[in-house]
Amino acid sequence: MTVETTELKLPSRIEAIDEAATAVAGLVARSGIGEEAAFGIDMAVREALANAVIHGNKLDETKLVGINVKSSLDALEISVHDQGQGFNPDTISDPTKEENILKSSGRGIFFMRNFFDEVDWSISPEGGTTVRMIKRRANR
Repeated sequence: MTVETTELKLPSRIEAIDEAATAVAGLVARSGIGEEAAFGIDMAVREALANAVIHGNKLDETKLVGINVKSSLDALEISVHDQGQGFNPDTISDPTKEENILKSSGRGIFFMRNFFDEVDWSISPEGGTTVRMIKRRANR
């Protein structure tokens, strides 16, 4: 298990999602998180990045997406920040409801909340939304 911090800033384009998620996956692997948890973390991180690039920054390559990853003895904390207008996550439809099951979008926040122990959003007064996701380590 390593204690490590990584910060990335990437332009808002689709290709950046995979680049950033791959970098995060490397840190997650080095941190000693189990394979099953790492899979869920990867899915949730990709969703957070896609939301930031597509919905937050609206694919505007002049706007950046920031990713901060902190691995400690107690937890893994991942934050994704965009420079968009912000949103209220409580207004997103529940993808498990019957009327939403067949929709092709709307599962990202569901994944984040299910694969991490704690998820919260904050909107900066200067603009932009940050989603912070925390996965606590077992046996601590």
